[in-house]
Amino acid sequence: MSAHNEVSKLTLRHIQKMKAECEKFACLTAYDAAFAAAVDRQGVDITLVGDSLGMVVQGLSTTIPVSMDELIYHSKMVARGLSRSMLMVDMPFMSYATPTDALKNAARLMKEGMAEIVKLEWGELQLETVGRLSECGIPVCAHLGLTPQSYFKIGGYRVQGRDQDTAERMRQDAKALVEAGADMLLLECVPKDLAAQITSESGVPVIGIGAGADVDGQILVLYDILDIAPGKRTRFSKNYIAEASGIHGAIKQYVDEVKSMAFPAEEHTF
Repeated sequence: MSAHNEVSKLTLRHIQKMKAECEKFACLTAYDAAFAAAVDRQGVDITLVGDSLGMVVQGLSTTIPVSMDELIYHSKMVARGLSRSMLMVDMPFMSYATPTDALKNAARLMKEGMAEIVKLEWGELQLETVGRLSECGIPVCAHLGLTPQSYFKIGGYRVQGRDQDTAERMRQDAKALVEAGADMLLLECVPKDLAAQITSESGVPVIGIGAGADVDGQILVLYDILDIAPGKRTRFSKNYIAEASGIHGAIKQYVDEVKSMAFPAEEHTF
């Protein structure tokens, strides 16, 4: 058993140590106190209150309409259910359009929503924003690859970084974000070889979703692994409830498979 399972409350320092020791960490989303307590008890290391709630909880077709107040509301509930897991919260669409907006809204997520690290999607203007948040002591996870808040700009949900030029640009973006102060990176729908390269080059923990097995940690949407999300399940996800003894068993199996690198398998990667 990992020594990190015995820690009463995980912090950024613990996640950084897990990367240094080549120990995989498991992340899941949660949107209320009951599910938060369930993922916490089964050893999930980072719990994300994602703007994915717009799609899996509210029934929307994109994450774009989700508001700051809604994320704070759900984050407060999730925080009450956690005792060990680190709490990460998404910054919603247009809440970080300027460094000033980002600072104000990230502060709200931490003060009102009890977030311990905020996540924002990469854009050309985000280096200054990441730097400003870092200067003010706000931990940041920078999200690259498929960025759902850019759904209409990129023309849908598609794998990013397949060609050499875009792959190299993503590598350089990741490097610049870390230099600006990003404490973690999240890669979504990125070819596994590119994700492995970014992970090996980055001095910060790298979380993957549809990014292969060679990243430092994995994240999935809780409702996907429980097979209750509306619509078709994504290729990079897995139905864990099918063979489990219940919700807690499904979450435990996911955590165990991430730790042992049984997940993701080849069929979950690009």
